[in-house]
Amino acid sequence: MPFALYLLGLAVFAQGTSEFMLAGLVPDIARDLGVPVSTAGTLTSAFAVGMVVGAPLTALLARRRPGRRSLLVFLGVFLAVHVAGALTADFAVLLVTRVLAALANAGFLAVALSAAAGMVAPDAKGRATAVLLGGTTLACVAGVPAGAVLGHLLGWRAAFWAVALVSAPALAAIARSVPGGPAAEGPGPRAARELRALRRPRLLSVLCLAALVNGATFCTFTYLAPLVTEVGGLGAGWVPAVLALFGAGAFAGVTAAGRLADRGRATALRAGPERGRPADRVARSVLPAAGAALLAGWAALALAAGQPAVAVALVPVLGLLVFGVGSTLVMRVLYEAVDAPVLGGAFATAALNVGAALGPLLGGAALDGGFGLRSPVWISALLMAVAGLVARCRTRRPARLA
Repeated sequence: MPFALYLLGLAVFAQGTSEFMLAGLVPDIARDLGVPVSTAGTLTSAFAVGMVVGAPLTALLARRRPGRRSLLVFLGVFLAVHVAGALTADFAVLLVTRVLAALANAGFLAVALSAAAGMVAPDAKGRATAVLLGGTTLACVAGVPAGAVLGHLLGWRAAFWAVALVSAPALAAIARSVPGGPAAEGPGPRAARELRALRRPRLLSVLCLAALVNGATFCTFTYLAPLVTEVGGLGAGWVPAVLALFGAGAFAGVTAAGRLADRGRATALRAGPERGRPADRVARSVLPAAGAALLAGWAALALAAGQPAVAVALVPVLGLLVFGVGSTLVMRVLYEAVDAPVLGGAFATAALNVGAALGPLLGGAALDGGFGLRSPVWISALLMAVAGLVARCRTRRPARLA
């Protein structure tokens, strides 16, 4: 893998830490800025909505500009708004910085996905994507627990400063190491043509599956801390360790998915277009089994949440499955959207964040309805059941399978 890919992964690590770290900082922010906790919680929703809107919008703005220049602009804005957020004493200003950070994050990730695909051979796109998504999973392993500890010891502003500091060396390194050409090779199709390509039912169904899988993930992940402490009976000191276990499983899932996707791609290329489509082998063998395992895993966690040893053992397994399935779906979007080289990555990013916004809302509604702390996990299982139905509908027409 080109070294520049790992630099992009470092930037994605900083951005993933920023996206997830607020889960442990909301009470401190509310107390410091004099707003209710529920109001402070809108910072998370603002970021997710910004990602959904920002992915296609910023990708369209950047599609005719060199990939390196776009990456530097997006990462520079991301760094600057975290400095502004760390300095402000006004909640409205902080809310605006979260939206701007999400827009910059979305643009960076969409361009980086396209740039990464252009840096490697056609049968290595899966591993290249895994390097980028590995930044997000490492954020779950190290960045989010570290942000929670730092916020607890030095205040929530220190976590914002830390994200800015991690972004700075990535900014300098990208300027020196990432190729300066466009994100996708050649002039690329017009935006209208890319949008038409993204209307294909086969591709839309993959995007729908990505949103459902990520919605199930975030429905439980958002409320994992109270689940393990209040239902499982573990002390608060266990929360960073449980989050790290989830992230470790996620990292393993992303890595394995990248290799499996590339293996399926190589097989399809050798077979030729008349023998199979890219990643068909992975789609037919891995995704159905992994999706069924996820449904069973969420149900098992809901049932075993009161048994801490079993629940903790399930957490890394679920991390492996959800990120393995999710990243495989993203790779399939990139393989399928070859005639939408810029907006394919953008819509994959948007689909994931539709799930990231929807999941916590559904879990919160269940909690507000008095259904208990296990209810978000049951909703995760329900979302995976819906995903299974969507996938089953896709396979009814063999010509539309991949």
